[in-house]
Amino acid sequence: MRNVLNVLNVFGVTVVGIARLKKALGMLALLGLGACASSDAATPLPNPKVDAPLAAAKGPQTAVFAGGCFWGIEAVFEHLKGVLDVTSGYAGGTAQTADYRKVSSGSTDHAEAVQVTYDPAKISYGQLLKVFFSVAHNPTELNRQGPDTGPQYRSAIFYSGEEQKRVASAYIQQLGAARVFPRPIVTQVVPLQKYYQAEAYHQDYAANHPYEPYIMINDLPKVAALQKQFPELYIAK
Repeated sequence: MRNVLNVLNVFGVTVVGIARLKKALGMLALLGLGACASSDAATPLPNPKVDAPLAAAKGPQTAVFAGGCFWGIEAVFEHLKGVLDVTSGYAGGTAQTADYRKVSSGSTDHAEAVQVTYDPAKISYGQLLKVFFSVAHNPTELNRQGPDTGPQYRSAIFYSGEEQKRVASAYIQQLGAARVFPRPIVTQVVPLQKYYQAEAYHQDYAANHPYEPYIMINDLPKVAALQKQFPELYIAK
C-alpha cells in the first residue's frame, strides 16, 4: 500500500486523491471479510437509562460524534426524524490543520466528525447516542473503523455541556455493564473545543455518490440498518 501511494505521489497524484484511493484499496482488501457496516453488538441495544428530557423550550441543539469516515456517519443521521441538519467536519485539533489532506495523514489531533443539529422536542440526545452506537459505527474498534485506520477515525463523543457529558458517560457505562458488545467500548467522551466544517465536496457525500463502491459497501448498509432497527425514527430522503 505505502509503495503504491509513493509511486502515485511521484506522478503528481494529489494528496486528496491518494487518501481516497487508500480508502478504496483498504476496502478491497477487506472484501469477503466483511467491512464494518454497523456495530457488532450481540443483542439490540437498550434505551439509555439516563437521558436528556424532550423539551421544546430549548430550541435547536447540536451534538458532535466521530466514528470513522464522516461520510457514513453523516448519511445515518440525515435519515433521522427530529434531525434538522448534519455536516461533516473535524473536531479535536486546531484551525491550522483542519483540512482533509492534513487530517488524512493522521498527524493532527482531529477526528473526522459530524455535527448534528436536532430538535430536542422530537428526538433526545440519548436517542442520538443509541443510533450512534447501534448502526453508525463500531465503538469497539480503536483508532480505526472498517477499512480506515488511524487516530482520525477514532470513536469519540465531543460533548458541549455537562448534560451531554452525563448522558454519554452513563450510556457507555450502561452498555458496558450489559455486555452487549463482545469487546470493550473504546469511545472517548471529551469536551468539544471547536468544530471545523469540512470542505464542500464532503457534505452529503453518500447522497451525492450512492454508487461509489466505498459508499455502497461501507455506508449504505448503515442506512439500511437504521431503517430496519429504528423504523419509528427513519425518514427517507
